[in-house]
Amino acid sequence: MKFINYLEKITGVDVYALSSFSIFFTFFVVICIWAFKADQKTMDTMNQIPLNN
Repeated sequence: MKFINYLEKITGVDVYALSSFSIFFTFFVVICIWAFKADQKTMDTMNQIPLNN
């Protein structure tokens, strides 16, 4: 039996897909806004973090 058949038997499964997409999209938008609004000094500091060993 395929996985999709299990999902079809769950009542209200579309709510889980919609809520997970909403959470992902909100997180993505917030991170994009933060990245564009952050000043250049912060971005330069974060850019150098992997190389500071």
